[in-house]
Amino acid sequence: MVRKTLTMSMAAVVSLGMVLTGCSAGSQPAAQETAKATASGNAAATSAAQPAKKVNIKMMHLWPAGSSATQNKIVNDIIKEYTTANPNVTIEQEVLENEQYKNKMKVLSTSNELPDVGFTWAAGYMDPYVKGDMFAPLDDLLQGDLKDKFVNGTTNAYAFGGKTYGLPVELNIVPVYYNKAIFAKYNLQPPKTYDEFKNIVKTLSSNGVAPIALGNKDRWTGSLWYMYLADRIGGPETLKKAIDRSGSFNDPSLVRAASEITQLVDMNAFNKGFNGLSNDEGKAEFMNSKAAMYMMGTWELPNYTTNKDVPQSFKDQIGFFKFPTVDGGKGNLDSWVGGPGVGLFVANNSKVKDEAKKFVSFFVQKWGEHAISEAGVIPATKVDTSKVKLPQMYIDLLNELNKASNITLFADVQLKPASAEVHLNMIQALFGKAVSPEEFAKKHEEALAKESK
Repeated sequence: MVRKTLTMSMAAVVSLGMVLTGCSAGSQPAAQETAKATASGNAAATSAAQPAKKVNIKMMHLWPAGSSATQNKIVNDIIKEYTTANPNVTIEQEVLENEQYKNKMKVLSTSNELPDVGFTWAAGYMDPYVKGDMFAPLDDLLQGDLKDKFVNGTTNAYAFGGKTYGLPVELNIVPVYYNKAIFAKYNLQPPKTYDEFKNIVKTLSSNGVAPIALGNKDRWTGSLWYMYLADRIGGPETLKKAIDRSGSFNDPSLVRAASEITQLVDMNAFNKGFNGLSNDEGKAEFMNSKAAMYMMGTWELPNYTTNKDVPQSFKDQIGFFKFPTVDGGKGNLDSWVGGPGVGLFVANNSKVKDEAKKFVSFFVQKWGEHAISEAGVIPATKVDTSKVKLPQMYIDLLNELNKASNITLFADVQLKPASAEVHLNMIQALFGKAVSPEEFAKKHEEALAKESK
């Protein structure tokens, strides 16, 4: 899926050999006190004069100056700020392109020689590194300097067995973008309930307008719709439990979510030929004002705000709304589908683990300050929107993030590879009405049962 205080206090250990001579037995206690006072003064002076121990932190990241100039600059700025405040610390960088980075991680893991600090993806990608005891738990940071800094739910994808092994720096959520001009033409308002949403679909379809732009050849695009319906009907835990096997895809709310998808198809909710179109082809329907709505991650925000290649007249007519609530459902408007991007890890066998953790804590906080204003990237940490100058849509979505009750990680990222492939295939089959909602659930259960053996 494309969805791209700090100085360490080092106590000096000083050994002083004291030879007391020329002292009579009667004067020895006084002489000893004098010697102790002298030694104490000398130790304090030596401690004050001795510089902090030199620390070299090896860091590996995936933003080369050529292809990711803005992110590369942010990394270098953060490092410079840290090392200026901590002159005893040197950060040694190795920078690789995305695929090269993944390959290097595999190579280094075979000899357990990961860098002191690096980047990881969540969930399934992390699994072998965590099982191999290669990543250090970072819960102490979450209970310390980073307490309450992250958007709710964003660190969950980095947690295994009750411990957190990575800290995300990026985050994407999935709103429904809509064309205000098309809505106004048919006297429509952004929906708050799913019934209102379906009435919008009926109105647009009956007037020959494609209600929703979708390119489901890529399959994960359709999964977004299923995930939101699963959340709004069954609540945020039902799908998660089905995936982690404490629940089941046969849960009535998950079967109903699949059934709602087939109903949308029957209502002609999506553009013609959607199951054979790529996401880019489906998106073009929305960008050309031929479809009224488009549900996609916040990586699309530049197209509606800052992208100079997109006409301002089009950008001015795009708004967004949260996926509506379902009558009688357990989900709420502030629960989002989405997920973090890459996150920082600290190598468990690092010889400078404590200092590496302090740097990671600093990096995460500073990244949040720089990323959105300089790179147009939404950070995983909360942003004070009163302190940043951004297009209004960014501000509005950041404010929504700050009050998010839950972030449900993309299903195909939550699932292990074999089950993820079954899920994606079943999504396309469901949208194509090649399987029933019950068969959809059954195929997921079979795949998960096979993978757990």
